[in-house]
Amino acid sequence: MYITITAQKLGGNYSQSSADFVDYLEKENEGLEQRDMELFFNQYGNEISAEEVVKEIDGNTTKLKKKEPKFYSITVSPSKYELKRLQNNREDLKTYTREIMKDYVASFNREINGRPITIDDIKYYAKIEHQRTFKGTDIQIKENQPFATKILQLKNDIRKIESGTIEGNIKHKEKEIAKLEKQAPHQQSGKRIVQGMAKDGNQSHIHIIVSRKDASNSVSLSPGSKHKASEVEMHGKNVKRGFDRDKFFEKAEKTFDKTFGYKRNFAETYKARKDFVKNPNLYFAALMKLPANEKALAFKMITKIGLPIIPSIPVSQAQIALRVFKRLRRGAEVAIKSSSIGI
Repeated sequence: MYITITAQKLGGNYSQSSADFVDYLEKENEGLEQRDMELFFNQYGNEISAEEVVKEIDGNTTKLKKKEPKFYSITVSPSKYELKRLQNNREDLKTYTREIMKDYVASFNREINGRPITIDDIKYYAKIEHQRTFKGTDIQIKENQPFATKILQLKNDIRKIESGTIEGNIKHKEKEIAKLEKQAPHQQSGKRIVQGMAKDGNQSHIHIIVSRKDASNSVSLSPGSKHKASEVEMHGKNVKRGFDRDKFFEKAEKTFDKTFGYKRNFAETYKARKDFVKNPNLYFAALMKLPANEKALAFKMITKIGLPIIPSIPVSQAQIALRVFKRLRRGAEVAIKSSSIGI
């Protein structure tokens, strides 16, 4: 499970409208019949239009300054193992969204009128998407890039030969291109993975847009707060503040496991990924102490999350771990940093 929380980002000053972001979330609906579209939903309602989402989010920004985000984006991406556990992607993901938004509010160390924040105190809208494409930041694209660069140069040479700018053998260069296409380390359905290519398999995930202000439009609730659960004295009173991101991510995992009867492997846990970045020795020691069957599954999961292909067959699981360790850690650092707003 990967969960990211991102502040609205639209230039130096924040846009006064959520319309651009909502339009972006509508991209999968383009060209579909009404019955096939994925519509927005919230804690109590379904089939909410994009227009209503924009109206409600934009109308809930009282006293926010131009340099303050008007909303936050939460992206929830279950792994292929977690998705396999679901019986009905659409309805199960809606159920899960509604449960983790309770975890979200419970992670605020804030009170409204002297009481803890509840699900009814936030304004959010969610949407399920079923497609993903490879981006320039994906390890598959990065590691295929040297091949992509050579292929582009050869194609440019062919155009120059065809125009008479340079001399050369077009068929020879086409053979070189075909060879490079097959040599690229990351392939999908027999083709070199390129930026913008749709990812195979079940790619269902959830996008959530949540207002910075509470539902009454009077209290600012920021999951991007630099403060964890703490108290500060203001005007002679102790005031609670902060958002516990670790608590949210860990509760979200437990909620999935409880809701769908999922047995989570060590390698899938947020704590393990965090330890991998902050205390790799502790992570590696815990990994090697797992029971044999759990350890085997952990290594299988590790090698299935976009790591480079291992050129030779290691003689033990320990060697597998050592070979992928450095590159896995780099990838984990990026994931942890983005998912926690800089833990």
